[in-house]
Amino acid sequence: MTAEELISQSETALKKEFLRADEISEYNQEKVLKAFQEHRVALRHFIGSTGYGYGDEGRFTLGEVFASAFGGEAGIVSPAMLSGTHALSVALFGILRPGDFVLSVSGMPYDTLHGVIYGDGNGSLKDFGVMFECLPLTPEGKMDLKKAEQRIEALGNRLKMVYIQRSRGYELRDAFSVEEIGEVCARVRACGFTGCIFVDNCYGEFVEKKEPCDVGADIAVGSLIKNPGGGLAPTGGYVVGKKEYVELIGRRLTAPSVGNEVGSYAYGYRLFYQGLFLAPHVVNQAIKGSLLIGKCMESLGYENFPSLDKTPADITRAIRFDTAEQLCAFIRSVQEASPVDSYVTPEPWDMPGYDSQVIMAAGCFVDGASIELSADAPVKPPYTAYFQGGLTYEHCKYALKKILGKLLPKAQERV
Repeated sequence: MTAEELISQSETALKKEFLRADEISEYNQEKVLKAFQEHRVALRHFIGSTGYGYGDEGRFTLGEVFASAFGGEAGIVSPAMLSGTHALSVALFGILRPGDFVLSVSGMPYDTLHGVIYGDGNGSLKDFGVMFECLPLTPEGKMDLKKAEQRIEALGNRLKMVYIQRSRGYELRDAFSVEEIGEVCARVRACGFTGCIFVDNCYGEFVEKKEPCDVGADIAVGSLIKNPGGGLAPTGGYVVGKKEYVELIGRRLTAPSVGNEVGSYAYGYRLFYQGLFLAPHVVNQAIKGSLLIGKCMESLGYENFPSLDKTPADITRAIRFDTAEQLCAFIRSVQEASPVDSYVTPEPWDMPGYDSQVIMAAGCFVDGASIELSADAPVKPPYTAYFQGGLTYEHCKYALKKILGKLLPKAQERV
């Protein structure tokens, strides 16, 4: 069988899943459009500002549009947040105080947050006297709600935040759906918890019809070079949620005395607005690409997540390989299919914030943008590649042809 034949068969088998993705995209596009209209977005909002940025209408309105689109009371969208990790760090330090206790009910957070939470002498939460406990997931990779309830009741008033990471990180499991997050929120509140329910929303925006703040989360945080930037935002992060928490985070982002009153960006905000407008469609393209590669890899006998019989909860796909060589070959195939730096050969390296070498394919227009077609992996057992993004479905198909061109000749050896 050729790569083209396998892709064609997989597309036919995925018709139902593709229609479901289209329905979600249409719903979210209407939701975003209404947010733009509600806040009367105009050309003047695209103009940048300098200096303090007092009265920066574009910055202020952009936060309002994001809040409406994501079910929050207020929002901050800022190019000063340099990554998802930075946005999460700013938000955590904005809300938490010395002596506070955080309970992560979704296991250990993503690798780059380990130093933010547990670092010694680097200005971490631990350094500032914030305690952070992680509950292990069940053997099925789900949040253990019974244990969460027990710990919440045991901690009582000491507990200030319940933390949920929506994406899988570098784990072989499904991402958590908004429905699962909503169930956690309901169970947590039923225990009498009145503090902040905080969600790392990276990779999950617009994958489903609802967002975490629609189902009970107090704060959701993410990166603009992932889903909500639509492939156009050049940098930045966002925070949406309850006004009281958003204001606290703003005072950490700038200064306690000025908060969200200041903040300038001389280059203007058009790409941030336009990226958000395009995001539901771009995410749809990435989801279809993820489903297609998942179906083809499944046909070749490679274990991968999420399963194909339900709506994905984020844009990433985890694919497990037998050896480090197979893993690296897969990553390099993605790089070869990129529009930028296609001639570069990725090699494993000691990437800051990770406890093992990482190999990454990211031939992107925006450096490191996960909403663009990319893949990365820690080079350690189980040898799992994390494939995500794709601004167009056509690009995903092209990359898949490259990948299958290398895997198909070896597929027979695995049978």
